[in-house]
Amino acid sequence: MPELPETFNLARQMDVELKGRKVAAVEVRQGKCLNTGVDEFKSLVEGKTFAGVRHRGKWVVADLEPGVLFLLSLGMGGDVLFHPTPQGLPPKYQVRFDFEDGAVLTMGFWWFGYAHAVPGDAAHTHKMTAELGLDPLDSRTFTFTRFSELLRKKRGAVKPVLMDQRCIAGIGNVYIQDILFKARLHPDRPVPSISEAEMKSLYNTVVDVLSTAAGLGGLAYEKDLYGRPGGFKDFLVGYREGKPCPVCGGLIEKIKTGSTASFVCPGCQR
Repeated sequence: MPELPETFNLARQMDVELKGRKVAAVEVRQGKCLNTGVDEFKSLVEGKTFAGVRHRGKWVVADLEPGVLFLLSLGMGGDVLFHPTPQGLPPKYQVRFDFEDGAVLTMGFWWFGYAHAVPGDAAHTHKMTAELGLDPLDSRTFTFTRFSELLRKKRGAVKPVLMDQRCIAGIGNVYIQDILFKARLHPDRPVPSISEAEMKSLYNTVVDVLSTAAGLGGLAYEKDLYGRPGGFKDFLVGYREGKPCPVCGGLIEKIKTGSTASFVCPGCQR
Protein backbone atom coordinates (compact mmCIF):
# COMPACT_ATOMS: atom_id res chain seq x y z
CA MET A 1 0.00 0.00 0.00
CA PRO A 2 1.55 3.32 -1.03
CA GLU A 3 2.26 5.64 1.86
CA LEU A 4 3.84 9.08 2.12
CA PRO A 5 7.26 8.32 0.51
CA GLU A 6 5.65 6.73 -2.57
CA THR A 7 3.06 9.50 -2.91
CA PHE A 8 5.75 12.16 -2.46
CA ASN A 9 7.76 10.77 -5.36
CA LEU A 10 4.75 10.15 -7.58
CA ALA A 11 3.51 13.73 -7.11
CA ARG A 12 6.95 15.15 -7.85
CA GLN A 13 7.24 13.11 -11.05
CA MET A 14 3.72 14.04 -12.14
CA ASP A 15 4.51 17.70 -11.59
CA VAL A 16 7.48 17.43 -13.96
CA GLU A 17 5.68 15.46 -16.67
CA LEU A 18 2.17 16.91 -16.58
CA LYS A 19 2.62 20.59 -15.81
CA GLY A 20 1.45 22.57 -18.83
CA ARG A 21 -0.24 19.59 -20.49
CA LYS A 22 -3.90 19.94 -21.45
CA VAL A 23 -6.37 17.07 -21.04
CA ALA A 24 -8.06 16.39 -24.38
CA ALA A 25 -10.15 13.37 -23.36
CA VAL A 26 -10.95 11.26 -20.30
CA GLU A 27 -11.86 7.56 -20.28
CA VAL A 28 -13.44 6.00 -17.19
CA ARG A 29 -13.75 2.21 -17.08
CA GLN A 30 -14.85 1.99 -13.45
CA GLY A 31 -17.08 4.79 -12.23
CA LYS A 32 -17.07 3.73 -8.59
CA CYS A 33 -13.55 5.11 -8.12
CA LEU A 34 -14.92 8.60 -8.82
CA ASN A 35 -16.52 11.02 -6.37
CA THR A 36 -19.17 12.02 -8.89
CA GLY A 37 -20.87 10.74 -12.02
CA VAL A 38 -18.74 9.92 -15.05
CA ASP A 39 -20.17 12.72 -17.16
CA GLU A 40 -19.64 15.32 -14.44
CA PHE A 41 -16.09 14.08 -13.82
CA LYS A 42 -15.30 14.40 -17.51
CA SER A 43 -16.78 17.88 -17.69
CA LEU A 44 -14.56 18.97 -14.80
CA VAL A 45 -11.32 17.52 -16.20
CA GLU A 46 -11.54 17.62 -19.99
CA GLY A 47 -10.11 20.79 -21.49
CA LYS A 48 -8.21 21.65 -18.31
CA THR A 49 -4.45 22.15 -18.04
CA PHE A 50 -2.23 20.76 -15.28
CA ALA A 51 -0.77 23.75 -13.45
CA GLY A 52 1.04 21.91 -10.65
CA VAL A 53 1.04 18.68 -8.69
CA ARG A 54 1.85 18.13 -5.00
CA HIS A 55 1.39 15.50 -2.31
CA ARG A 56 -0.92 15.64 0.69
CA GLY A 57 -0.44 12.63 2.93
CA LYS A 58 -1.28 9.57 0.82
CA TRP A 59 -2.99 11.76 -1.78
CA VAL A 60 -1.70 13.34 -4.98
CA VAL A 61 -3.30 16.76 -5.48
CA ALA A 62 -3.19 18.53 -8.85
CA ASP A 63 -4.33 22.03 -9.75
CA LEU A 64 -6.11 22.03 -13.10
CA GLU A 65 -6.69 25.36 -14.79
CA PRO A 66 -9.11 26.88 -14.84
CA GLY A 67 -10.56 26.22 -11.42
CA VAL A 68 -10.48 22.45 -10.76
CA LEU A 69 -8.73 20.25 -8.21
CA PHE A 70 -7.86 16.67 -9.19
CA LEU A 71 -7.22 14.31 -6.28
CA LEU A 72 -5.72 10.84 -6.63
CA SER A 73 -5.25 8.07 -4.07
CA LEU A 74 -3.94 4.59 -4.84
CA GLY A 75 -5.70 3.10 -1.84
CA MET A 76 -4.31 -0.39 -1.27
CA GLY A 77 -2.02 -0.13 -4.29
CA GLY A 78 -1.98 0.43 -7.99
CA ASP A 79 -0.10 1.85 -10.94
CA VAL A 80 -0.16 5.44 -12.18
CA LEU A 81 1.85 5.45 -15.40
CA PHE A 82 2.92 8.15 -17.82
CA HIS A 83 3.13 7.25 -21.51
CA PRO A 84 4.78 9.70 -23.96
CA THR A 85 2.68 8.12 -26.74
CA PRO A 86 -0.54 6.04 -26.84
CA GLN A 87 1.44 2.89 -27.66
CA GLY A 88 2.10 0.12 -25.16
CA LEU A 89 -0.60 1.00 -22.68
CA PRO A 90 -1.41 -1.50 -19.90
CA PRO A 91 -4.43 -3.73 -20.62
CA LYS A 92 -6.09 -2.87 -17.33
CA TYR A 93 -6.75 0.55 -15.82
CA GLN A 94 -9.71 2.39 -14.33
CA VAL A 95 -9.08 5.94 -15.56
CA ARG A 96 -7.17 7.37 -18.52
CA PHE A 97 -6.24 10.94 -19.43
CA ASP A 98 -5.30 11.69 -23.04
CA PHE A 99 -3.39 14.93 -23.53
CA GLU A 100 -3.45 17.19 -26.55
CA ASP A 101 0.17 16.39 -27.42
CA GLY A 102 -0.51 12.64 -27.59
CA ALA A 103 0.81 11.69 -24.14
CA VAL A 104 -1.33 9.48 -21.90
CA LEU A 105 -1.74 8.98 -18.15
CA THR A 106 -3.26 5.68 -16.98
CA MET A 107 -4.46 5.01 -13.44
CA GLY A 108 -5.03 1.44 -12.32
CA PHE A 109 -6.05 0.39 -8.82
CA TRP A 110 -5.31 -3.09 -7.46
CA TRP A 111 -8.03 -3.15 -4.82
CA PHE A 112 -9.56 0.27 -4.25
CA GLY A 113 -8.41 3.72 -5.20
CA TYR A 114 -9.85 7.13 -5.91
CA ALA A 115 -9.77 9.59 -8.80
CA HIS A 116 -11.70 12.64 -7.64
CA ALA A 117 -12.35 16.08 -9.10
CA VAL A 118 -13.88 19.10 -7.39
CA PRO A 119 -14.17 22.77 -8.28
CA GLY A 120 -11.22 24.64 -6.84
CA ASP A 121 -13.38 26.85 -4.62
CA ALA A 122 -15.00 23.73 -3.14
CA ALA A 123 -11.77 22.01 -2.06
CA HIS A 124 -12.85 22.23 1.59
CA THR A 125 -15.83 19.99 0.81
CA HIS A 126 -13.58 17.06 -0.10
CA LYS A 127 -13.76 15.36 3.28
CA MET A 128 -11.03 12.78 2.56
CA THR A 129 -8.37 15.50 2.31
CA ALA A 130 -9.84 18.51 4.11
CA GLU A 131 -8.92 17.22 7.58
CA LEU A 132 -5.49 15.71 6.92
CA GLY A 133 -2.90 16.34 9.62
CA LEU A 134 0.77 17.34 9.69
CA ASP A 135 3.05 16.42 6.79
CA PRO A 136 6.27 14.77 8.09
CA LEU A 137 8.16 15.72 4.91
CA ASP A 138 7.40 19.42 5.26
CA SER A 139 10.15 20.85 7.47
CA ARG A 140 8.39 24.22 7.65
CA THR A 141 5.31 22.86 9.41
CA PHE A 142 6.44 19.53 10.87
CA THR A 143 8.37 20.88 13.82
CA PHE A 144 9.03 19.11 17.10
CA THR A 145 6.96 21.72 18.92
CA ARG A 146 3.87 21.11 16.77
CA PHE A 147 4.41 17.33 16.81
CA SER A 148 4.72 17.10 20.60
CA GLU A 149 1.84 19.51 21.22
CA LEU A 150 -0.37 17.42 18.97
CA LEU A 151 0.55 14.09 20.56
CA ARG A 152 0.25 15.42 24.11
CA LYS A 153 -3.47 15.91 23.44
CA LYS A 154 -3.89 12.19 22.73
CA ARG A 155 -4.68 9.47 25.23
CA GLY A 156 -4.51 6.31 23.14
CA ALA A 157 -1.72 3.94 22.09
CA VAL A 158 1.09 5.45 20.05
CA LYS A 159 0.65 3.31 16.92
CA PRO A 160 -2.96 4.22 16.07
CA VAL A 161 -2.27 7.86 16.97
CA LEU A 162 0.60 8.07 14.46
CA MET A 163 -1.50 6.30 11.83
CA ASP A 164 -4.47 8.63 12.31
CA GLN A 165 -4.42 10.66 9.09
CA ARG A 166 -6.06 13.59 10.89
CA CYS A 167 -3.04 13.68 13.17
CA ILE A 168 -0.07 12.80 10.94
CA ALA A 169 -0.76 12.49 7.22
CA GLY A 170 0.91 9.68 5.33
CA ILE A 171 2.02 7.01 7.81
CA GLY A 172 0.51 3.55 7.32
CA ASN A 173 1.14 0.04 8.60
CA VAL A 174 4.33 -0.39 6.55
CA TYR A 175 6.64 2.38 7.75
CA ILE A 176 5.19 2.49 11.27
CA GLN A 177 6.98 -0.77 12.08
CA ASP A 178 10.54 0.58 11.84
CA ILE A 179 9.54 4.02 13.12
CA LEU A 180 8.45 2.55 16.44
CA PHE A 181 11.39 0.14 16.58
CA LYS A 182 13.98 2.87 16.05
CA ALA A 183 12.23 4.98 18.70
CA ARG A 184 12.23 1.93 21.05
CA LEU A 185 8.49 2.18 21.61
CA HIS A 186 6.00 -0.67 21.76
CA PRO A 187 2.97 -0.11 19.46
CA ASP A 188 0.61 -0.32 22.45
CA ARG A 189 2.54 2.19 24.54
CA PRO A 190 0.11 4.88 25.81
CA VAL A 191 1.06 8.30 24.46
CA PRO A 192 0.78 10.04 27.88
CA SER A 193 3.51 7.72 29.24
CA ILE A 194 6.06 8.80 26.63
CA SER A 195 8.79 10.99 28.14
CA GLU A 196 10.06 14.21 26.57
CA ALA A 197 13.29 12.49 25.49
CA GLU A 198 11.34 9.62 23.96
CA MET A 199 9.03 12.09 22.20
CA LYS A 200 12.06 13.83 20.66
CA SER A 201 13.46 10.49 19.54
CA LEU A 202 10.11 9.54 18.02
CA TYR A 203 9.91 12.84 16.13
CA ASN A 204 13.41 12.42 14.72
CA THR A 205 12.69 8.82 13.78
CA VAL A 206 9.49 9.70 11.90
CA VAL A 207 11.41 12.23 9.82
CA ASP A 208 14.42 9.95 9.31
CA VAL A 209 12.52 6.83 8.22
CA LEU A 210 10.15 8.63 5.86
CA SER A 211 12.84 10.90 4.39
CA THR A 212 15.16 7.96 3.79
CA ALA A 213 12.40 5.97 2.09
CA ALA A 214 11.42 8.97 -0.04
CA GLY A 215 15.04 9.45 -1.06
CA LEU A 216 15.16 5.84 -2.24
CA GLY A 217 12.03 6.25 -4.33
CA GLY A 218 9.74 4.41 -1.93
CA LEU A 219 9.08 0.72 -1.44
CA ALA A 220 10.69 -1.86 -3.72
CA TYR A 221 7.32 -3.49 -4.45
CA GLU A 222 5.68 -0.20 -5.48
CA LYS A 223 6.22 1.47 -8.88
CA ASP A 224 6.76 5.08 -9.81
CA LEU A 225 5.28 7.09 -12.69
CA TYR A 226 7.56 5.28 -15.17
CA GLY A 227 6.93 1.76 -13.89
CA ARG A 228 10.21 1.56 -11.97
CA PRO A 229 10.32 -0.03 -8.49
CA GLY A 230 11.50 1.91 -5.45
CA GLY A 231 14.73 1.15 -3.64
CA PHE A 232 13.52 0.80 -0.04
CA LYS A 233 13.55 -2.88 0.91
CA ASP A 234 15.70 -3.39 4.01
CA PHE A 235 13.38 -3.26 7.00
CA LEU A 236 14.79 -3.46 10.51
CA VAL A 237 11.90 -5.39 12.07
CA GLY A 238 8.99 -4.87 9.68
CA TYR A 239 7.86 -8.13 8.07
CA ARG A 240 10.84 -10.01 9.57
CA GLU A 241 9.00 -12.34 11.94
CA GLY A 242 11.34 -14.94 13.43
CA LYS A 243 14.48 -13.13 12.25
CA PRO A 244 17.05 -11.72 14.71
CA CYS A 245 16.75 -8.14 15.92
CA PRO A 246 19.55 -6.03 14.41
CA VAL A 247 20.23 -4.50 17.82
CA CYS A 248 19.90 -7.19 20.50
CA GLY A 249 19.67 -10.40 18.48
CA GLY A 250 16.32 -11.43 19.95
CA LEU A 251 13.72 -12.89 17.62
CA ILE A 252 11.27 -10.51 16.05
CA GLU A 253 7.63 -11.27 16.81
CA LYS A 254 4.43 -10.58 14.92
CA ILE A 255 1.67 -9.45 17.25
CA LYS A 256 -1.88 -8.17 16.94
CA THR A 257 -2.37 -4.50 17.77
CA GLY A 258 -5.96 -3.45 17.41
CA SER A 259 -7.06 -4.25 13.87
CA THR A 260 -3.52 -4.36 12.48
CA ALA A 261 -0.45 -6.58 12.76
CA SER A 262 2.79 -5.28 14.26
CA PHE A 263 6.35 -6.55 14.13
CA VAL A 264 8.32 -5.92 17.31
CA CYS A 265 11.46 -6.88 19.15
CA PRO A 266 10.23 -7.88 22.63
CA GLY A 267 13.61 -6.91 24.08
CA CYS A 268 13.95 -3.47 22.54
CA GLN A 269 10.27 -2.52 22.57
CA ARG A 270 9.03 -3.41 26.03
